[in-house]
Amino acid sequence: MKIKFSKMQGAGNDFVVIDSTKEQFSLSPENIRFLADRHFGVGADQVLVIEKTELPDVDFKYRIFNHDGGEVEQCGNGARCFARYVHNKGLTNKKKIKVETVKEIIEPELLDDGSVRVMMNTPSFRPSDLPFNPKGLPEREINGEKQWAVSFQGKLWWFSISSIGNPHVTIQVENLDETPIKELGSFIENHPAFPARVNVGFLQIQDPHHGKFAVWERGAGQTLACGTGNCAAAATAIKNEAMESPVALENLGGTLTLEWEGEGMNIYLRGPAEMVFDSEIEI
Repeated sequence: MKIKFSKMQGAGNDFVVIDSTKEQFSLSPENIRFLADRHFGVGADQVLVIEKTELPDVDFKYRIFNHDGGEVEQCGNGARCFARYVHNKGLTNKKKIKVETVKEIIEPELLDDGSVRVMMNTPSFRPSDLPFNPKGLPEREINGEKQWAVSFQGKLWWFSISSIGNPHVTIQVENLDETPIKELGSFIENHPAFPARVNVGFLQIQDPHHGKFAVWERGAGQTLACGTGNCAAAATAIKNEAMESPVALENLGGTLTLEWEGEGMNIYLRGPAEMVFDSEIEI
């Protein structure tokens, strides 16, 4: 069968976007892996699917599939591309929409400067929301906030946990260039303390409002950006009093801006969302 799709990117996080509002989505994990493959398919960090929703006062349903074919809960850069897609394709004329995800309702908004701002989930720091089982891991408190550590290459790496609808670890580092992002990211993603695996973010703070960020995404590997990872890192740093809102984080693929007023509040993510091309492929 032939699949029509759009290739999009947000801060270098790239996506295959499929409109399934008129017919049922039926691709298998194997089909997803083929589409996401950069050598034999289209190439993407995630495949995004647009479906109709049955929820009242909600505009669309949004599904996300990682490079490995597994469905996941949330993707902030994808949410911005989702909003750009449905507007550009005439599926809605609203600049602000409500979108159903696996766990939450998110609200992307197209701004006049061409960027997209998304009201994401309320950050949670409860281990059960990831899930996370810290049994046997070293722990400490920083400014009253608990951190844990894993031993890797003869060194303890301290991290904070959070959920933005999907699970995250944030590690504050002195220098991203000297951090074994791929090796350590893969090690923590698959650590038995995280039964559903986990996304791993590395944050280098430059000043209270600026930092650099790198990410190892669950099921996708190292990517140029991760919207929810940026949200997790910013919320963690603000909660630990190491940064102040708004926070601008420089990713390999571009800069994302986060706004968060504190616990119990939604976090906002702002950044680019661009169409690359439209095409079709036979599966």
